[in-house]
Amino acid sequence: MIHVLFVCLGNICRSPMAEAVFRNMVEEEGLSEQIRVDSAGIGHWHQGEPPHEGTQNILDQNHISYEGMRARQIKETDWDEFDYIIAMDEQNMRDLEAIRDEYEGVTVKRLLDLVPDAKEQNVPDPYFTGNFDYVYDLVSEGCQYLLKEIKEAHNL
Repeated sequence: MIHVLFVCLGNICRSPMAEAVFRNMVEEEGLSEQIRVDSAGIGHWHQGEPPHEGTQNILDQNHISYEGMRARQIKETDWDEFDYIIAMDEQNMRDLEAIRDEYEGVTVKRLLDLVPDAKEQNVPDPYFTGNFDYVYDLVSEGCQYLLKEIKEAHNL
């Protein structure tokens, strides 16, 4: 089983969007038995809350389920449980390194680092920008490349 964790600041906008989008892609590829997906936030502010209304709306528009998803804070043991920890932006990367800077056997990177010639390096936070459509496009593209990388690396 390959374990993928998406991380953003509060775990109500970007990372749950990525979790839902990626899980949908994994299901469409018939890989649900091989890949497990989750998300977490750097902060604890929204712990237990469902995804932000803007995230829910864009996922609803694209017929992607977020059923049962609740925000949680990342914990140090996540590095031992996940094979991929995928951050939404550079600040998330710095925050992750502050939590645990030494790890083995886990890939930690920004989502858009996977996209060749990406128009952005960081997925902007729609909690502040309100641009959930643009974030959905970036997340979807990044997730496609992540799935491609995982399939190639693990011969799926």
